[in-house]
Amino acid sequence: MRYIWDQGQIILDIFRGWLLPILDISLVLLLMYAMLVLIGERRTLWMVRGFIVLLLAATLSKQVGLDLLGFVLDKLVVGSAVAMAFILQGEFRRLLEQIGRGHFGQLLMITHREPPPQADSVIDELVDAVKELSQNRTGALIIVETDQPIDERDFSVPGVRLNAELSKELLQTIFQTTTLLHDGAVLVRGGRVQAAGVILPISERSASRQLGTRHRAAMGITERVEKCICIVVSEETGSISLAERGMLDRPLTSSKLRELLRVKLSPSMERDTMTPQLRSLSKQLRSQGQAFLQRLLRLPSSASREKR
Repeated sequence: MRYIWDQGQIILDIFRGWLLPILDISLVLLLMYAMLVLIGERRTLWMVRGFIVLLLAATLSKQVGLDLLGFVLDKLVVGSAVAMAFILQGEFRRLLEQIGRGHFGQLLMITHREPPPQADSVIDELVDAVKELSQNRTGALIIVETDQPIDERDFSVPGVRLNAELSKELLQTIFQTTTLLHDGAVLVRGGRVQAAGVILPISERSASRQLGTRHRAAMGITERVEKCICIVVSEETGSISLAERGMLDRPLTSSKLRELLRVKLSPSMERDTMTPQLRSLSKQLRSQGQAFLQRLLRLPSSASREKR
């Protein structure tokens, strides 16, 4: 009995000294992994990554002995968590729903998502829509994000949220004069029409009198926000213009517009393919983890069980 008791104490000490911290870290990583799976969007993923880095820095500073820095970082972690709870309300709601229903396995699995739109398909839809709007002399103003999302405070009026798949038919419908949303701009983010009827600030820079309100609005928003471009279709002449950093490139043909969009949008669209990479990485991690557990616990594989 004494020998069994000693062996039990040794196992318990090993568990407390080594296995318990590893289990603690693994559970935190699994929770973060579940949040990344539920989010799957570039702009929020960067925010979650920043929160993870801040959390790791707070933990490391306390382990090293930097008590004051650890105290400050702890307060920042709490404030960031509260802010994220407001910003990511939908993601937290889905997380709590999965936990409440007991679907713990689904939190660790990548659910089926539609593949992100390719840059060429987005550019084709934009150019085809602009070309037909130009031929019909229908005025249009389209804002396209090229990197970071635009803060709504940079708009005079945020407009109406749509979050619809980008298509030339949708853009042509929005800018018809009989619709309520035609008098404003359309915001395109990540291959989707995020909002319509957006009112933009007017540029105060001196410009030609031939430029209308749409052109000055395109110049105004690109002056404020560098990581975006604006496509303008003139209602009077049907000419196509592209605004970037407060400067207008006009007039453009549809082929020239396509070339410019490929240069400006292809790199940013390629960075948005983070979710498929995360999906393939998760499959590799699961398969390697299962193989490691089988070797560690010496469990027979499914193939060996079938042979038996």
